Parts: sequence; C-alpha cells; structure tokens
Amino acid sequence: MRAKNIQCVAVVLLLTMAIRAAAQFATVEAATAPAGYLARLLINEAAFPGERGYVSEMDSKAAMLSILWVLHSRVHHIPAGYSQKHICAVNTDDVLAVITAPNQCEGFFRNAAGQPDVEPRVTARVDNLLRIANSGAAPGRFAGLLNFAQGLANAYLAGGIPGADRYAGLTVVNRLAVTGRAYAWMTDQDFYDPGGNFVTIPDSLEGSLGGNRFFTLRKEPK
Repeated sequence: MRAKNIQCVAVVLLLTMAIRAAAQFATVEAATAPAGYLARLLINEAAFPGERGYVSEMDSKAAMLSILWVLHSRVHHIPAGYSQKHICAVNTDDVLAVITAPNQCEGFFRNAAGQPDVEPRVTARVDNLLRIANSGAAPGRFAGLLNFAQGLANAYLAGGIPGADRYAGLTVVNRLAVTGRAYAWMTDQDFYDPGGNFVTIPDSLEGSLGGNRFFTLRKEPK
C-alpha cells in the first residue's frame, strides 16, 4: 500500500513538472515578423516590474498604447505647418520605417540587408522577460505586459488601435497653444528633451507613463 502511495505521489509530481514545463503564459512573435518587431519596440520602451520608472501594470500598458499612438500619429496625423520628415526624419506610410529611421528609436535599425533589426541588448531583455513570465506557476504581471504588447501590435497591423489617444484633445500646455497628440517620447529624466518645437506634457496631463515622458508640438512652429 505504501509503495502504491509513493508511486502516486511520484506520478503527480511528474505531471506537475510537465505542466509547468509546457506552460507558455506569454509569447512574442519573431522579430522578423512585422507584429513581432513592433511588439518588441513597445516592450523595450516600457518599464517592467523592478525597473526604474515602473509604477504598475496598468501604467506600463498605458505607456505602450501611447507609444503606439505616437508612431501612428507620425504617419497619419502630421499637423499643419509641419512636415513628416521634420517630425520623424523620414517620409513614409510604414510604421516600421518610422521605428527604424535614423536617431528615432534607439536599438532599432535597418541592417545591411535593409531589413528591420534590433541590437543584441533588446533581444536579451525580451528573452529575459519571457523567461520570467513563463517560469511561474501561473501568469503574472510580466506575462500580462508581454501579451498586451503583442496584442497591440497584432491589432494595429490588422487595422486598428484598441484604445483612445489620451493626448489627442490637448490644445494648451502651460499657456502655450499646442497641436494635440504626442509626437515623441523619451526616458522620463530631466536631461532628456527633444527640444525644438516639442513641448513637454506635464504630470498634470498624464505626460509620464511607464518610465517615459511624452511630448506634443507647438501649434505655431518656431
């Protein structure tokens, strides 16, 4: 009887280990796929638990959504008085071209073959986040953020953004008339500032999300 009990316990343990090994709480498409590349940008730019700038899962998801709106606006909502090239260094209708344009998204570029590529540190971070997300007994915050980024990328490339642009209605920032919408984001530290016609969106207007500071544009360019 004791031997049978021991065998049952062993079987249960093996099954539990097998289930955990097979569990995939989070997945990200390959970087060679457009949706995988876009998802990596959203993941790379938002703070995850334990990182500087992390506030909450909701806050980092809001940052991902706002970053996607910046990319979209750089393609589809160029304000009067501005040119697309002036805002994002390229003329294009392709969001991946906006990401890989020179000096736009650090760590994201076109390789010698002209294909979208990422620096090794981006790959290493995403791989580590996936390892953490898939190492527990149940999906947690890491899985939630990774799957949210991939879901945003999939939805966008299929033709839509599942969420409103929180900055679309901006008209005045600190008594300065602005265009509305955000057109840039940077790490939320005082020494990062795109300068020129970009206007910092303050905390009072939710300008800081997921470790990033967002910027709109002056209504009248300098």
